[in-house]
Amino acid sequence: MVTVISPLSTEYPLVARACPDLSALDDAVIQCCACPRLVAWREYVAAHPAPGYTSADYWSKPLPGFGDPHAPIMVIGLAPGAHGSNRTGRMFTGDKSGDYLFGSLHRVGLASAPVAVSADDGLRLTSVRLTAPVRCVPPENKPTALERRRCGPFLARELELVKPRVVVVLGGFGWHAVCQTLAEQGWPMPKPKPKFSHGALVELIQAAGGLNITLLGCYHPSPHNTYTGRLTPEMLDAVFTQAKLLAQLA
Repeated sequence: MVTVISPLSTEYPLVARACPDLSALDDAVIQCCACPRLVAWREYVAAHPAPGYTSADYWSKPLPGFGDPHAPIMVIGLAPGAHGSNRTGRMFTGDKSGDYLFGSLHRVGLASAPVAVSADDGLRLTSVRLTAPVRCVPPENKPTALERRRCGPFLARELELVKPRVVVVLGGFGWHAVCQTLAEQGWPMPKPKPKFSHGALVELIQAAGGLNITLLGCYHPSPHNTYTGRLTPEMLDAVFTQAKLLAQLA
């Protein structure tokens, strides 16, 4: 039985840590309502659909991760899109950012199709799992620091369960969240803490377990970045090609 995480509860870190596998973690994520502002906003968005989606039945719940449960490559974004993931119920599915991302994953051989339309479109990811540090759509796409901290245990547990060798981080918000989460898990962080940039590469080695993980920075495939040419298909393909090499997939 899944424990529903209420707005006033302090149980969400304990619930995340107690999840024995990704299925349990996904259920815990979906049941969470720990952030009143985000609960209200995701429901408001669903009640005010974008043009073209007026007949859509919005997901309007927190988003679990999506993809290979044993993925050597994890891709971490920011938060669900208002009329993309918050509508479809799957990470990066149903909006322009997702189209750009899945197009690249398909070109480099990590996705079965170049476009993600719905949660039941049959698209499959190979050796990749998509997730985010914040699981509910935030107003103006800007989660607060407290909201990120509340969601942090879910990201931490997902990293522990998947054990990726490479983490591609899309944007500065995700970069900060991942670095903080890994530091809290005992991964030694360089000093000063690595700054986000497109193409940033940081290799971390956890001496206690003999494990290593490589962080790759990449601009987020938001329309703001792709329409202006700040992020091009070639740039995104190069990041995922590098991720495959680092994960020893090519």
